[in-house]
Amino acid sequence: MATVEFNRAREIIIGTVRAPALTQEEAPLEEAAGRVLAEEITADRDYPPRPRSIRDGYAVRSADLPGSFEIIGEVRAGEEFRGIVGPRQAVEIMTGAPVPEGADQVVMLEYTRREDSRMVTEKGPAPGEFVNPQGSEARRGEVVLERGRRLDYSCVALLAMVGRTSVRVWRRPSVAIIPTGDEIVPVDQAPLDYQIRNSNAYSLAVQVRRAGGVPLVLPVAPDEYRATRALIERALETDLVLLSGGVSAGKYDIVEQVLADLGAEFFFDGTWIQPGRPTVFGKVAGRFFFGLPGNPASTMVTFEVFARAALELLSGQSQVTLPFFPARLTRDFRHKPGLTRFLPARLSPDGSELTPIPWQGSSDVPAVARANAFLVAAADREFWAAGETMPVMLK
Repeated sequence: MATVEFNRAREIIIGTVRAPALTQEEAPLEEAAGRVLAEEITADRDYPPRPRSIRDGYAVRSADLPGSFEIIGEVRAGEEFRGIVGPRQAVEIMTGAPVPEGADQVVMLEYTRREDSRMVTEKGPAPGEFVNPQGSEARRGEVVLERGRRLDYSCVALLAMVGRTSVRVWRRPSVAIIPTGDEIVPVDQAPLDYQIRNSNAYSLAVQVRRAGGVPLVLPVAPDEYRATRALIERALETDLVLLSGGVSAGKYDIVEQVLADLGAEFFFDGTWIQPGRPTVFGKVAGRFFFGLPGNPASTMVTFEVFARAALELLSGQSQVTLPFFPARLTRDFRHKPGLTRFLPARLSPDGSELTPIPWQGSSDVPAVARANAFLVAAADREFWAAGETMPVMLK
């Protein structure tokens, strides 16, 4: 086993996790968002099926521009003009309406004036201007959504556009969540000074649902071998196992020992990141597992940067990414090189500026809750000045 740097850990996960023989199911259109497609979706006709205007104005023959035109009719979206546009003729046209036969350009209303039954414009010829050609968006039979695509609201709109009332999707993976540690008590219990409430089970369940999985929250595993082993064996009935806590080097951190005794293969047992250095990834009894650090910020971050990728792959998603984007720092930032750090920060409403949020370490849940992003501090750099850009990961 080894401790690996951040990018290498993701490479190992993405290169190792393969979805088993997945089960398909039919999802109605209104329940398809967030699911992963198990079939290709093709266009049922050309889109648009006829040339379409993308502006309010007049449909004309470009060869006749500029000049004065006889207005021979009007066409709105949802209608059809049955005549043919001839020389020096124009049809008033609304956005979304089919362009009449004979016309090949739409002159925007702003570039025209009306004189009784005529339209006058100084606009020059520009064949095809403000006309969406037939099939320019999609051709009949063209694949418009690939298998393995996770459906968002735009994909649902596309499914509706091509007439799909339901779609085949992969079954959502089940994910077992096991918090560990004698210090953890139920949320509705008043903890003693040396105890903490079970927040990790709840945050992980939300993250699992958001990533497309079905969470199964199991009881807290105490710092005792047999009970922990029994819970892990139960968890292995699901598709992915997430253990929170018990993976550090402490005397009572027994999760790795239980996994080893069950015949686990460990791909790495640490990562050079903060928070989340003692993250473990492996496979046991045909199931992938993550041992996530028990401090809440560590649990949340390591799920997003590592476990989410595995869950997406197990969902049948064909590609997984972890998008970062740049934002300008509002103040200087310094850290000790050697670890890639994901620290709570606040993005401005327009997403252009980034302000680090003071935090007290990986147990500081209030700091993470105040954040709407994590700044990403590279392991090989020590200092960023105010005004410089820094990578950001949305929360």
